[in-house]
Amino acid sequence: MPHNAEQWIERAAEVAAILRRDAVERDRAGATPLAEVRLLKDAGLVTLLGPVEHGGAGQRWETAYRVIREVAAGDGSIGQLLGYHYLWAWAARLVGTEAQIAAVEELYTKNTFFFGGAVNPRDNDLVIADEGDQIVYNGRKSFSTGSKVSDLTVLEGVLDGTGKHIFAIVPSQQEGIVFHDDWDNLGQRLTESGSVSVNNVRVDWSDAAGYVDKEFVERTYSTLNLPTIQLVFANFYLGIARSALETATAYTRDRTRPWPYGGDNKESAADEWYILDAYGDLQSKLWAAEELANSAGAELSALLHAPRENLTPEARGHAAVRIAAAKQRAIDTGLEIGTKIFEVTGARATSNKVGLDIFWRNLRTHSLHDPVAYKRREVGRFALLGELPEPTWYT
Repeated sequence: MPHNAEQWIERAAEVAAILRRDAVERDRAGATPLAEVRLLKDAGLVTLLGPVEHGGAGQRWETAYRVIREVAAGDGSIGQLLGYHYLWAWAARLVGTEAQIAAVEELYTKNTFFFGGAVNPRDNDLVIADEGDQIVYNGRKSFSTGSKVSDLTVLEGVLDGTGKHIFAIVPSQQEGIVFHDDWDNLGQRLTESGSVSVNNVRVDWSDAAGYVDKEFVERTYSTLNLPTIQLVFANFYLGIARSALETATAYTRDRTRPWPYGGDNKESAADEWYILDAYGDLQSKLWAAEELANSAGAELSALLHAPRENLTPEARGHAAVRIAAAKQRAIDTGLEIGTKIFEVTGARATSNKVGLDIFWRNLRTHSLHDPVAYKRREVGRFALLGELPEPTWYT
């Protein structure tokens, strides 16, 4: 196994190279990505953030973000799955007690368990009943990313009659959880993000994340879940965008024909001025977006790995606004690349065998998760008024 951050990023690039070989064919087939998740496990990427004492790599979040980006460059769907897994594997640290953190991290690291999550704030919440020493979850969620490929699922619901939100980590394969296999969207087709029904799933109160004597222990640190996942988004968007650009440049070098009616005819499409101009513009924008994401990742990672009690609302807000900026740049740059590459590869590049459509479809689908205009507004309010984003389900 790798021994440092640089080697783990190289390992992720090796995984991406394997995924890239048949990414288009697997996307078209839409089969459950069991082999792909097995690859992530065998490569050691699933336990990247896991404690060393339990067999994990003990790496930091800035490395995890780079790993997500690398894997997404091989397959955007698998990059998303891995990014969501990292967030849910960290969920105990975000909201749990010290005992819960120790138990969850030992469980998933020793067993190389993969996480999914049935948490969607736009849906009605699961209803939780208090039955003494246990709580019982019931309801339906329209999205449960990772569903059938997960070993553990994060549930979130509201305790009936109280308004209290409760997270819990439960085994995915059980009678009370039914994944409906109805994910049929334009892109990110292999993320197993279909709906789920939850029927009488029982959890001990001792496993209700962050609750002591049935009362939640509030921390500013607990609100880092949203900045953390928003930067997961930005990084797998950037991985998809980089793969789109690399695929297009290879096609242009090998197969695109120069235009013979321009009055300044070239022997190679690679010498066409408009093609050079376009690739130069796109590459420059991508480099800039990547560096912003790297910088934001280092800032957030420092907060995530610091003592939980030390986080202030101001530090959290500054990280959140930078992540909002990184996310909007990743979306705008990625969508521009996904569209522009057709102009510099030519008409024959629209063949389904080439598969250039996969990049735009993947980016377009997931970037609608929450309106990017609201991210611009967050940055705008900070730039103009000095206001930091308030923690919500989406900021």
